[in-house]
Amino acid sequence: MNKLCATSLAAALGLAGCSLIPTYERPAAPVAAAFSADAAASAATPSAAQVQWQTFFKDARLKRLIEIALSNNRDLRVAVLAIDQTRAQLQLRRADELPTLNAGLTGTRAPNTSGVQTTTLTAGLSVTAYELDLFGRVRALSQAAQAQLLGTEEARKTVQISLVASVAAGYLNLLTDDELLRTTRDTVSTRQESLKLTKLKFDNEAASQLDLSQAQSLLEAAKVALAQLTRQRAQDENALVLLLGQSLPADLPAGRSLLEQDLLPALPAGVPADVLTRRPDVRQAEQQLIANNANIGAARAAFFPRITLTGSAGVVSGDLDTLFNSGTSAWTFAPQLLLPIFDAGRNQANLESAKVSRDIAVAQYEKAIQSAFREVADALAGRATLGEQVRAQSAQLAAEKVRTQLTELRFKQGAASALDLLDAQRSLFAVQQATVQAHALQQQNLVSLYKVLGGGWK
Repeated sequence: MNKLCATSLAAALGLAGCSLIPTYERPAAPVAAAFSADAAASAATPSAAQVQWQTFFKDARLKRLIEIALSNNRDLRVAVLAIDQTRAQLQLRRADELPTLNAGLTGTRAPNTSGVQTTTLTAGLSVTAYELDLFGRVRALSQAAQAQLLGTEEARKTVQISLVASVAAGYLNLLTDDELLRTTRDTVSTRQESLKLTKLKFDNEAASQLDLSQAQSLLEAAKVALAQLTRQRAQDENALVLLLGQSLPADLPAGRSLLEQDLLPALPAGVPADVLTRRPDVRQAEQQLIANNANIGAARAAFFPRITLTGSAGVVSGDLDTLFNSGTSAWTFAPQLLLPIFDAGRNQANLESAKVSRDIAVAQYEKAIQSAFREVADALAGRATLGEQVRAQSAQLAAEKVRTQLTELRFKQGAASALDLLDAQRSLFAVQQATVQAHALQQQNLVSLYKVLGGGWK
């Protein structure tokens, strides 16, 4: 029996110093090898992650809003504080790798065998339950904490990317609202003039009550749209204020219109594998996987002996006056070795739980890659088609303007009915709104592409 124990102890000590953490291998990306909608980009074109947001956005007003948000946004502040918290947790884990040295002064008073009260005073330094990390349990936990710290740093970058993109999207929403409001106000004015002309014809029995009612209805519809857009702009401004973390300053620099934003349109997507190095959210998922992988090493180490050291060195005396005199020194040394024999399957359950957590982290990492691939593919599809949509929408708008002008001329000359004019005006207003929205979609898609390619955190 003694020989068996000695053999087991020798085998365990032979494993000491060897890492019990499984060798980490990055899982293969479960996505296609290329983006189908990505056009070939020049090799000299920098990736989105290399383009700072100050370069990507040209509007001075928007840049100022982003600066304010980066200084005041609460979500970003929480992400930064989370890094500090995780860094403190890492320091706690690293502190476990070294012994804790305490200075102490104790005193006891108790009767001896003769019933006489005796006093014992002790002063010195002590180390309590310091674990000799022969099997890497403490080091594994420290590595897991290190990976979690790196993960929170990547999370902070992800929050910043989302914040920059959200502020830009909110600003573009306001510009879109302004364009739609301008178009709607012009339409209200045009329809008011049209109603006056129709009423004049009605008074001179050149137009019917039906024509007059239709003109009134069309005017009120434009006023409804104006009220809705006014409310929408106020709500969009409130959303932007929330992102900024403060009210809109009065001294903002002049901005550009929706059509003058001049965002970089030729950001290369590259190959999907590049997403691993560009997207902080993917890197965060990988760090969580690395942390869970290290936890397996800690769970494995729990099966092996745990050696702890407790000791002290100091002075002992029965009198405070002689406590530090020569000849009062004393020391203790109490090593302890604990070998798990029966724990009702606790260690095995912890190991199985750690392995399952690692497998969950693998699935989450792969899901992060797939989600990133989907977002990039969607943005690239938008870039490939929105340009043509804007071109066609603009051509349709030009045609509708000509149609409306000719119909108004024919109506004034009595060659076209009021119904023809109202139909042309209704169609023009719808196409004007659609054109503004198409331009807005194109700009929003460029912002989205910049975000999903990992730009905006530097």
